[in-house]
Amino acid sequence: MNQKQLTQLLKEVQCGNLSIPKALSQLRTLPFEDLGFASVDHHRTLRQGFPEVILCEGKTSAQILAIAKKLLKSKGPFLATRAVPAIAKRLTRLHRDAVYHEMARIVAVADPARKEEGLVVIVTAGTSDIPVAEEARVTAEIMGSHVAMLYDVGVAGIHRLLDRQAILHQARVVIVVAGMDGVLPSVVGGLIDRPIVAVPTSQGYGANFGGLAPLLTMLNACSSGIGVVNIDNGFGAGCLAHRINSGIDSPQKAKKIR
Repeated sequence: MNQKQLTQLLKEVQCGNLSIPKALSQLRTLPFEDLGFASVDHHRTLRQGFPEVILCEGKTSAQILAIAKKLLKSKGPFLATRAVPAIAKRLTRLHRDAVYHEMARIVAVADPARKEEGLVVIVTAGTSDIPVAEEARVTAEIMGSHVAMLYDVGVAGIHRLLDRQAILHQARVVIVVAGMDGVLPSVVGGLIDRPIVAVPTSQGYGANFGGLAPLLTMLNACSSGIGVVNIDNGFGAGCLAHRINSGIDSPQKAKKIR
């Protein structure tokens, strides 16, 4: 149950159109619904602004579908990440508006009432980094951010990035995705005054160590204003960038500490 649905439910009780026992029946999923193998958090939207997201990796098909069916009942936005094609095919049958973003490995249902806000710019060092960048893009877009992409502008041909600086300065937050030596976030950080979310990828030769080399480079970045997420974590980057982007429009009122 999302915030809009909960508000409507309380109004119906207040007006006498819905009895308290019936309202309690509808609230049985507060704070979660126990499926035995999963505790589905139906009220995450109320706390975090977006429903629970399914990580498909490590789950059986039956588990994924059971969780998805419960989450889709809320009629809000929906995300299932790291979905292989076979799982995606079954998930898209559950909802007519479900879309499989193959490169991002995400099954998503967008909120038709969503209005994209601000601007998140996602930059990749190379073409091999695009799958992780696409995971970040789909995540941020479904959550409500306007997103622009800059592909393949790594430091091996730095003129490609310098030629497109204008869009970087328009962004509220920039996601930089890079494997190999992972130095691109430092370069971008030296050009703009926007917060940067750096994403190391597992793409690279030999001593890349599955993404550990770019992770350490990004953690030791000499440019300021850079935060780093885990290796290949496009979802985490997209979620964080959206929160930064949307938080600019709706700052929370300061609360006095007593």
